[in-house]
Amino acid sequence: MPTEHKINVVKDTVKRFENAKGVYFTKYTGIDVKTITDLRKSFRDSNVEYVVTKNTLTKLAAKEAGYENLDDILTGQVAIAFSEDDATAPARIIKEFKKENEDLLDVLGLIFDGELYPSDKYIEFANLPTKEESLTKMVVMLNQPLTKFASALNDSFAKLLSTLGNLKETKN
Repeated sequence: MPTEHKINVVKDTVKRFENAKGVYFTKYTGIDVKTITDLRKSFRDSNVEYVVTKNTLTKLAAKEAGYENLDDILTGQVAIAFSEDDATAPARIIKEFKKENEDLLDVLGLIFDGELYPSDKYIEFANLPTKEESLTKMVVMLNQPLTKFASALNDSFAKLLSTLGNLKETKN
């Protein structure tokens, strides 16, 4: 019989699935309290929610949010990283965490912009530039032609003024 608490957990999880750009399913078996606390802090610092819910409730929420084939992923001790802002942020955090704690955290699968991917795909997403890095590169790329154009105009005007100055001196 569903309790009010379980109903609320499912509703909250449905909202997380619907709002998230990136959802990463991880197996956290064997991680001590201090290590998992540090991992949670890393997620929080990047505006990522790292949540543990009962697998049965998560399956109900996922189904309601439109994700059907998660039964193989949602077995055992599963924690889920939800990111609303940057779909690649959890991948970068997991990659950094695994550098120091290789065997403690396993990625079981992920949802990236509504598409379900296998576990090994997180490495590719971790290597993608952040949103800010991409925007910076784009601004630099857009600014570069304008800078070159302004420089070319400046050089042309300098040459024109130099030529006019030389003409003025020769006529005097």
